[in-house]
Amino acid sequence: MTRRFTAHLWREGDLWVAQCLEVDVASQGETEEEALANLKEALELYHEPPTPSRVPEVRTVEVEVGAI
Repeated sequence: MTRRFTAHLWREGDLWVAQCLEVDVASQGETEEEALANLKEALELYHEPPTPSRVPEVRTVEVEVGAI
């Protein structure tokens, strides 16, 4: 499945920064094209499903809330 994202590009010193406006992901490169390519890779990694290496431990926590 493909999805379109909006990128904001600006120059910061010697580098170009590319930031996705829909999710909190950004990258940089020496050129606009490199910054966008790096952003594309970062977005692909961001949306990759996690692959746990072990079964997570799940526990219940009781918390007192409200006035005592």
